[in-house]
Amino acid sequence: MKSSRRNFLHKAAISTAMAATPLAGFGATFEKAIDRTPKSSSPSDLKITDIKCGYIRNGGSLFVKIYTNQDIIGHGEGVDAVAGTYHLVKRMGNFIKGQSPLNVHRLFETIRKAGFFQGAQSGMYLAVLTAIETALWDLAGKALGLPVYQLLGGKFRDSVRVYMDTALYQSRLPKPEDFAAAAKEAVDMGFTAVKFDLDQANDPNKYDRFNWTASPAELQRMYDQMSATREAVGQKIDICADMHGRYDAITGERVAKMLEPLNLMWLEEPVPAENTDAYKKITASTSTPICAGENHYLTYGFRPLLEAGAVDIIMPDLQKCGGLGEGQRISNLANTYYVPFAPHMVASYLGAMASAHVCASVPNFMIMEWQIYFHKNKMFQEIVHFEGEAVENGFIRVRDIPGIGVEINEEGMKKYAQEGVPFFE
Repeated sequence: MKSSRRNFLHKAAISTAMAATPLAGFGATFEKAIDRTPKSSSPSDLKITDIKCGYIRNGGSLFVKIYTNQDIIGHGEGVDAVAGTYHLVKRMGNFIKGQSPLNVHRLFETIRKAGFFQGAQSGMYLAVLTAIETALWDLAGKALGLPVYQLLGGKFRDSVRVYMDTALYQSRLPKPEDFAAAAKEAVDMGFTAVKFDLDQANDPNKYDRFNWTASPAELQRMYDQMSATREAVGQKIDICADMHGRYDAITGERVAKMLEPLNLMWLEEPVPAENTDAYKKITASTSTPICAGENHYLTYGFRPLLEAGAVDIIMPDLQKCGGLGEGQRISNLANTYYVPFAPHMVASYLGAMASAHVCASVPNFMIMEWQIYFHKNKMFQEIVHFEGEAVENGFIRVRDIPGIGVEINEEGMKKYAQEGVPFFE
């Protein structure tokens, strides 16, 4: 193409004048202008050439890179339901090689519909597809010179409020004073909202590890822990409690009712994800807002929750629910029911910023999850590339550079790679 342009200009200049003329000068200037013009965003030229992946955290975190014929690379991440999926990544990649990455929705549907009989409704298939879909948005943004939020239709806000998941895991048998100290630490770091786990598999007061009914002593423990948190931070800080879907409906009702005086921002997943009627029963029984969605997939999976009025707040995980485009569709559906959107997020800073682009692009965004390990675990600083501060005073500023604005640091990630699995090969 470049050669043909030059031939045309050369012949045009010769046929117009044999000596140095203004027109000849124009031809040379025009030729230089063409050469300076970025051509990487040409939809007809940009093609996917390969997809490679790497895993860390015992296979629980999948990172994907999509390569093109113009050396533009897209980065994406999937979590939780991704262990052992290396060959699934490669299989999905084969569906879209040779195609333009700018047709993000088309490629998403190509892969999803190819897996209708392979589990494309939820779980591993969707979590892997999510990582690929995210990388496609990143790639498209880089090719077109636009941040992802702009590709999603623009932004309602420049910064995204986040709450601190304190990672004060109940497996360590924390006491109420530990809750209070962790909450104070988060507030001192500038956060205005915190979250704690209430489920405790090794609580000595449990009836047994398989019984999902909380004993009176367990209930008292939960209340004491959350009460200490509220007392430590006062009434102007938001507090969330997570039960990880590990209790039965009667326990969910009791905990929600018991915690009403503490004015929680929400009680998260008191029961497993699959029973909409149980959620509806709990939500109707309490003034404590009930939140769910971490283990729901696609817009289809959220429709029953919203139609039934089963939850007060939805929290899709944008690293496994179907991706950034699907996350926006889920949020927009929730908006028609006046339900807030508060994404779950347990990924790296790549996943956090990818999620932030969606949060910026929807009107009903409430708050997004943030992890204490970003501050305390060196690995999370080594596995990605980005410039500037990650979070400031409890807010993430949405990046205005093309794509997501955060990239995989393959070299930094290498020492954390899962053994026995190909690493970006």
